[in-house]
Amino acid sequence: MKNADAPWPPEVVLHGDHALITPLTGAHGPALAEAAKDGELWKLWYTSVAAPEDMSADIKRRLALRAEGSCLPFTVIEQATGEPVGMTTYMNIDAANRRLEIGATWYCRRAQRTAINTECKRLLLAHAFEALDCIAVEFRTHLFNSASRRAIERLGAKLDGILRSHSRSPDGSLRDTCVYSIIASEWPAVRRNLDWRLDRLSAATTATTPL
Repeated sequence: MKNADAPWPPEVVLHGDHALITPLTGAHGPALAEAAKDGELWKLWYTSVAAPEDMSADIKRRLALRAEGSCLPFTVIEQATGEPVGMTTYMNIDAANRRLEIGATWYCRRAQRTAINTECKRLLLAHAFEALDCIAVEFRTHLFNSASRRAIERLGAKLDGILRSHSRSPDGSLRDTCVYSIIASEWPAVRRNLDWRLDRLSAATTATTPL
C-alpha cells in the first residue's frame, strides 16, 4: 500500500548496463568519501562536493532534505565493480506542477566522461518523463563550470537563462547560475540522442576492453 504522506517522487532504484542508481543511505558514506578522493573533487571552486571528512554530514543533510520533500538523493554505483562512484539528485521538486531538477551530481574522476554519466541521465530523465509524468526537467550549473555546461547542452537541454548573483559558493564568492531545461515534448528526440550516444560509448568500451 502506498504511503499517502511519503514525499513525491517516491523512492526508486534504476538499473542500467553501466550504472545502478539507488536511494542514498548513510551506509554509502565511506565508499563515497573514497570516490571523492579520486580527482580531489572538493577542491574545485565551482562545484560543491563534500570533502571526505565531511561526507557523512553531507549525507545527513541530504537525507534531512529528503524527509522535508525537497529532494530525492541517489548514490550512483558502477555495475562492473559494484562500487559507488558518485551521487545525483532529484531536487527543487515542484510536486504540484510535476517539475524537478537533476542536480547536485558528481562522479569520481575515473567515471567522468564515460557511459556511466550518460546512462544515469538517460535513466533519470526516462523515469521523470515516463513514470512521473513531469512537464519539465531542469539542470543548473555554475556559469564558469564549462565542462558541466557542455555536458548539459550535449543532452539537448536548452538554456532558459542566467540567474545573476544567484547564491554564494562555499568560498564566499557569488555564483551566477545557468538554468537549462528539457520539456516533455522534447523528450522523444532527447531520448534518441542519448540512446545513440550510449550505443557509441558502449561500443568503444567493448573495443578497448581486453579479453
